[in-house]
Amino acid sequence: MKSFPQTLSLTYAKLSPRLKQAADYIVANPTMVATHSLRAIATDARLAPVTFTRLARATGYKNYEELRNVLRAQINQLADTFSHGLQKLRDESKSGATKNNKLGFANKHLQACAQNLQAFNLGHDTKVLEAVVEHIHKSRKVAVLGGLGSTGISEHMAYSAGFIADNWQLVGRVGSSLGSSLVGLDDQDSLIVITKPPYARASIQAVELAQKQGVFVVVITDTHTCPAISKASESFIVPTATSHFYSSYVATLALIECIIGLLAERAGSSAQLRISEIETSNRYVEYYSN
Repeated sequence: MKSFPQTLSLTYAKLSPRLKQAADYIVANPTMVATHSLRAIATDARLAPVTFTRLARATGYKNYEELRNVLRAQINQLADTFSHGLQKLRDESKSGATKNNKLGFANKHLQACAQNLQAFNLGHDTKVLEAVVEHIHKSRKVAVLGGLGSTGISEHMAYSAGFIADNWQLVGRVGSSLGSSLVGLDDQDSLIVITKPPYARASIQAVELAQKQGVFVVVITDTHTCPAISKASESFIVPTATSHFYSSYVATLALIECIIGLLAERAGSSAQLRISEIETSNRYVEYYSN
């Protein structure tokens, strides 16, 4: 069964503007469409319910429900992939396959991480990386967002950047409003969004909103099908293959460390002075212990 984006690509160019709007919404929010009522989807997309019904027929489905079933199958397949990975680990452990394997799980996983790093090293464009770093360096404000599995690594990026500059902000944290964090950002600012399947709806919509505001948006993901890429100013597709039951963030972390390192180089002595001041302040408030 073809995915909705695959089916959509065959007829997208011939759709009316209103049907394209509905199609774009579905591509960006598959989980929302698969799990909410048509009325709720139409309200959120600010379109008439019949628009989605017409879209389903225009793209070759019998009705809207058949389209939803395709989306549900995609989501279930992704969930099965995670659960299958965990079950495989358990089966190998019970059978002794992992212990008897010369590599062992740990070495097997490390090998996959190394391959991800090598694949990214061979595939990324250094000119794009340099251009992104330069733009971020010149930005008035830099916001960082990561949902679901990308939450922790986005926090790490903002934390690291905070040592060399005072214009970075971690957005979308618990207890804060993502919308209010994006208000006021414009073409003088940058937004870095880290998102991997399954995509956090807030991350995708933040990219769309920021793009409308003229913000320089950088998307870090692991597949060309990420719905946020089309709205991004620049994007990085980082390999996340692993023998684990969830995506590996090793190569993503390496990319983030490269970005922070290149920014530190550009900041020069000011970064060194700020780091020294932060360390002094941390000692004063007893963050560090002897």
